[in-house]
Amino acid sequence: MPEQKLSCLLNGLPGVFPAEYKETLITGVISDSRKVIPGCMFVAVRGSSFDGHAYIAEVVGKGAAAVVGMDAGIRLEVPYIQVSDTRQALPSLAAASYNHPGRNMCMIGVTGTDGKTTTTNLIYQILKAAGLDVGMISTVNAVIGEQVFDTGFHVTTPEAVDVQRYLAMMAEAGISHAVLETTSHGWAQHRVDGCEFDIAVITNITHEHLDEHGSLENYRQAKARLFQSLVATKTKTGGNPRTAILNRDDASYSFLEQVCAGLPGVRIMAYGINSDSWVSARDVNYEKSGVKFNITMNGEVTSIQSHLVGAYNISNILAAYATTVGGLGLAPQAAQEGIASLAGIPGRMESIDMGQDFLAYVDFAHTPNALRRTLETARMMTEGKVITVFGAAGLRDREKRRMMAEYAVELADMAVFTAEDPRSEALADILHEMARGAESAGGVEGKTFWRVADRGEAMRKAIGLAKPGDIVLACGKGHEQSMCFGMIEYAWDDRVAMRAALAERLGVSGPEMPYLPTTE
Repeated sequence: MPEQKLSCLLNGLPGVFPAEYKETLITGVISDSRKVIPGCMFVAVRGSSFDGHAYIAEVVGKGAAAVVGMDAGIRLEVPYIQVSDTRQALPSLAAASYNHPGRNMCMIGVTGTDGKTTTTNLIYQILKAAGLDVGMISTVNAVIGEQVFDTGFHVTTPEAVDVQRYLAMMAEAGISHAVLETTSHGWAQHRVDGCEFDIAVITNITHEHLDEHGSLENYRQAKARLFQSLVATKTKTGGNPRTAILNRDDASYSFLEQVCAGLPGVRIMAYGINSDSWVSARDVNYEKSGVKFNITMNGEVTSIQSHLVGAYNISNILAAYATTVGGLGLAPQAAQEGIASLAGIPGRMESIDMGQDFLAYVDFAHTPNALRRTLETARMMTEGKVITVFGAAGLRDREKRRMMAEYAVELADMAVFTAEDPRSEALADILHEMARGAESAGGVEGKTFWRVADRGEAMRKAIGLAKPGDIVLACGKGHEQSMCFGMIEYAWDDRVAMRAALAERLGVSGPEMPYLPTTE
């Protein structure tokens, strides 16, 4: 990170109160007091369970050269800059500290409730197939050239400083295009402000995160910020596409179309499976090994073959095609090649094969819509029974517990309800709500659904129920590698757990079942 004058970092910073300060050099921007180094600027972020202002004296003692906070009347031996909102200030400061790397690349942002990660990866693969230098930041990892970086245990957009650091690494590597998966949390907490987006892509907006956003309207507004950011992007040497890619099949289409129609210089491109869209799917053929169909765009037809399964992935493919062929003008052949090259996404309908005579998959489906679509896909993949194991997170939207249990009864033959990041909530209470939802949809406990608190035992239960030709789906955790009980993150991977359960049933060597505090 290059040294920057304090005045340069503060230039254009939103919500700054008048302040006098002595010019100084800043070596970096940090919001975590534990990571403060001499010469850095500390930004005191206030959260629901912490307050960075409590650590100001400590970070100054560690050598912080400047502090940004929201409290008035603070006097320090180093410059103190008061702002109205440190969360909003942080991305601006982080971007400036890295010389605004997003201004040197074509920035593509992908948001939505479900399908973000897959769509981000599809766009990335198409850009690679077109011969472009491309980087990617998803909720799974960041990819910069041949380097891959883990972006965290749980799925969310990295913090603002990390986002800008990854973008700076891309700019330094000569990357021309960057694809960034953006979550509603990321937008609500301003983590991706200052990224300078050129193309904004939406997959869908369904029932999720209402515990944080309060209402579906607020949730939509958070997603809409990606599209609104297009008009703030600075002029780039490679041009400014300023394109909104919208899903006409989604209930949010009219809302987002209206938002984008009011944005000067932003063009709208719509895609859809079941609608007359600018980019659409025709002649769809679903197979166990993937999908085959034709994409039509402006009267031209492109044949598509993909290893990805299910109708929801057709929608993701259409979004990627509209972005690259429509938005960037790439050749359809590049899209064909890039789409075909993506074998799968970690934790997204990831096959687990230990030699069993039935299918087993791990999927990230953790929302009602995602679970419904995953179970519908599973039904198309087998003539046997569909067996699923999943839970519902604690301290999150309670309504989806009932909804997901109802979908399980409706679309699966058997379901096992279990732990899924209960946090500080009583797991028994969560499972009780799920059981009531299942019963309201006609489920019978002990026959069509079971409550098994320990997720490892739940895996064993689901695997034990399977007969030849059936399909077992472990949903909700996907690629995640931890599970939260109380305030503690326990090492957990559904893929390891399923392999352990399969190995036990088959009597072959395999991994040990991971431990959880529910394990007896």
